[in-house]
Amino acid sequence: MAKITEGYMPYLSSKTYYRIVGEGSEGKKPLLLLHGGPGSTHNYFEVLDRVADMDKRQLIMYDQIGCGNSFIDGCPELWTKETWVNELNALRKHLSLNEVHLLGQSWGGMLSIIYECDYKPEGVKSYVLSSTLPYNAIWESEQKRRIAFLPQNMQAAIAEADRTGDYQKAEYEEAIDEFMRRYCSGPFDENSPECLTRPKKAGTEAYIAGWGPNEFTPTGSLKDYNYMDKLKDFSKPCLIIDGQEDLCSPYIAKLMYDAIPNAKWELFAYSRHMCFVDEPDRYVEVLIKWLNEND
Repeated sequence: MAKITEGYMPYLSSKTYYRIVGEGSEGKKPLLLLHGGPGSTHNYFEVLDRVADMDKRQLIMYDQIGCGNSFIDGCPELWTKETWVNELNALRKHLSLNEVHLLGQSWGGMLSIIYECDYKPEGVKSYVLSSTLPYNAIWESEQKRRIAFLPQNMQAAIAEADRTGDYQKAEYEEAIDEFMRRYCSGPFDENSPECLTRPKKAGTEAYIAGWGPNEFTPTGSLKDYNYMDKLKDFSKPCLIIDGQEDLCSPYIAKLMYDAIPNAKWELFAYSRHMCFVDEPDRYVEVLIKWLNEND
């Protein structure tokens, strides 16, 4: 069983929680994982802990500022891409992660794209872009296309919320729950891995201020996120992963695959937005092979 080390890094006026799995081995570069949201937590990545034992590789995961064990709120001005990129750079320096592989899921993949395209960081051996997006408009349009597959009353509840800006009604919340069950994750129960049912402090303020009120209404500080034209300049090996019923639809994944030079794409036929949860064995197999090919 891999050793677990936890700690905190001072960041801004707060602190960032990190969790290190395993001690690694010579020649195996650590895997640094960037969770989704903004405002989710590292928790779901714990289903990948076994990679540390299977591949003798160190995994580092952390709760980005504003959520989980790094929770703060009451500071909406903080929730910008610069805050999260600077935190990533600070954590690499704090933990002396001179060479790493980066796996970003959902918003974490957006953060990876921003990091590579705008900052050209040294020491990144490869990227794994898991269920993410190259620009907001395609994400918004794909989710709105899928709303049409919901029952008519749920479509109407979502349309009413978007029209009025009132996202608190029970009918709307029921519709969103159904949408996310179909294309994101859950439901989880006592038979699910503990890390998926553990209570967590979600960064609601970070999500709304950074992204928006739901997956198909990007109105926050990231509303102008568009890296489609920059993907051609990706200079590191890149693995794109998505699920057949993912928020990151195969169409979105194909756009990234076509744009990033020499990228590889793995489509998980039985997965939604968290492929490592829906198809964990295959995900681990694909991931370990990729990391070893790119050490």
